Amino acid sequence: MIRNYIWRYRWRYLLGIITLFIVDFFGLYIPEFTGRVTDGLDQGTMDYRGVLHIIGLIFFVAGIMMVGRFFWRFFIFGSARNIEYELRNDMFEHLSKLSMKYYNEHKTGDLMAHFTSDLNSIRMAVGPAVISSFDAIIMTIMVIIKMILYVNLKLTLIACIPMIVILLGGVYYGKIIEQRFTEKQKAFSDMTDQVQESISGIRVIKAFVQEQKEIMAFAIANRNNKDKNLRVVKVQAVALPLLDLMIGISSALAILYGGKLVLEGGITPGKFVAFNQYILMLVWPMLAAGDSITLISQGLASMKRVEAIFNEVPEIMDTETMDTSLNSIRGNIQFNHLTFTYKQEGSMEKMLPVLKDVSVEVKAGSTLAVVGATGSGKTTLVNLLLRMYDTKPGMILIDGHDIKEYPLSVLRENIAYVPQDNFLFSDTIQTNIAFGVRKLKDIPYETKRYSLFPTKKELEEASMEHEFSRRENIVDQAYGDLEQVQEAAKKACIHDNIMEFTKQYATMVGERGVTVSGGQKQRSSIARALMKDAPILILDDALSAVDTNTEEAILRNLKENRQGKTTIMIAHRISTIQNADHILVLEDGRCVEYGTHRELLDMNGHYAKLYKKQQLEKQLEDEQ
Repeated sequence: MIRNYIWRYRWRYLLGIITLFIVDFFGLYIPEFTGRVTDGLDQGTMDYRGVLHIIGLIFFVAGIMMVGRFFWRFFIFGSARNIEYELRNDMFEHLSKLSMKYYNEHKTGDLMAHFTSDLNSIRMAVGPAVISSFDAIIMTIMVIIKMILYVNLKLTLIACIPMIVILLGGVYYGKIIEQRFTEKQKAFSDMTDQVQESISGIRVIKAFVQEQKEIMAFAIANRNNKDKNLRVVKVQAVALPLLDLMIGISSALAILYGGKLVLEGGITPGKFVAFNQYILMLVWPMLAAGDSITLISQGLASMKRVEAIFNEVPEIMDTETMDTSLNSIRGNIQFNHLTFTYKQEGSMEKMLPVLKDVSVEVKAGSTLAVVGATGSGKTTLVNLLLRMYDTKPGMILIDGHDIKEYPLSVLRENIAYVPQDNFLFSDTIQTNIAFGVRKLKDIPYETKRYSLFPTKKELEEASMEHEFSRRENIVDQAYGDLEQVQEAAKKACIHDNIMEFTKQYATMVGERGVTVSGGQKQRSSIARALMKDAPILILDDALSAVDTNTEEAILRNLKENRQGKTTIMIAHRISTIQNADHILVLEDGRCVEYGTHRELLDMNGHYAKLYKKQQLEKQLEDEQ
């Protein structure tokens, strides 16, 4: 997979490697020039003018190397940064396509570690490691050839004996470092997830006075992360000094045998000086060999972790039976003997169906209310309607077509949804309410998601066209007309509360909406759904956090503004659903009663018992 990204930048990599080769090639001449000066002065064959000439050549070569070093960094390091950038974009896009099952099984902290630590390791493997590997191989070969041709074959062979030890040790070192780095990344993921969960649940932690317990849990995760990092460092702490030792042995052999050759007249003093400089030039390739093995091993470990994400296939996607001509929905819904069981991989126990043989028809423009005890399958019913999970063909029909015949984008575009958790983004109230109507073409380049790679010119044009700041200046084209947002807020009975805030609709909402009350968060979610004005509206226990007077006002507004459109309401309070066209009563996933409010009361069954119980509770509250 990573090869595909490298292939996109193959010409830049090729230019970088060619430039690096040129730098290394010219670098070989500096020791030779030094040797010439030494021999010339020793033998009296070079005057001051000759020395200046050699110095001029050295400056010329140094200039070429300086320019070359800039360009190989530009080509190779720049490509590595681009690959990291594209990988991060593509990984985010791929994650956005994965089904809910994937997020149920994978922790947020682990995914965050992939976006940070793993991508950084991959960048180092396709950037600095390329330089290190090239120098470790090509420069070593070039230097050795130069040492053989310019100085002495036997001296070169003796000085290079330690390199064989380095080569063999490098293979073993790479295997160990890859395994330990994988463990290190896993420990980092666990620690990141521990932090994320603790911060997200800080109010619960404080409410139950469990700060010390969480501190201890984090300390354990942090200690594990430290231990795994130290396991990597310990290998490096042993390997690098051994590498220095081998370099020292090579230098010692060169001095001992080279000095003997000079004394015997086998080589000139100038060549002896040049040879020792060549030995020093081999120090960097030897060090680079260790670095490249480390970086490549770590990069391979991270690549496997990232590729595991890209290899995940979405369970929910457009099918072969999809009909592209279906681009709108009226709102007629049929559940035909709907039976559904959640898949649980790795479990030996046979899972019981969450929904069992549910058959209901919701006419376009009507309101269906769903009531039942916790765990009776109410939320599962609407999740299936949104195709968060798939059912067998024919079990759910919309306007007479199987739900899988609709493109996913068309299906979800025509359904407005208010979930139980009422999630709000860390942004302004206006942005949150208008979230469902934003179109990609309306949003400035700076905020567009998916793998869009705008040119510099496009970014400049976007900046000129939109004075945009996500946190301060709200752009109507991108985030919905303010009047439309206010109208939706009024229908959800949240407008007056918003106007009391200092910045009104420009008020920033804290992470997951923690800076607003539960009722305000719930009504903001309702406003977001109403602004979408979809043919089908799903309210999943969306009025549980509001008082009865506000509830009545919202229901009245829904009745007035949802004429001719389908609404599905899940609720526990009878007062919320009693005016619905039909009411479905679920118990243990089965449809036990179905009818209007009056019809269900006449049955004197589950619904009637629930109604009488709530009426009695209301009377007791009134008496108090």
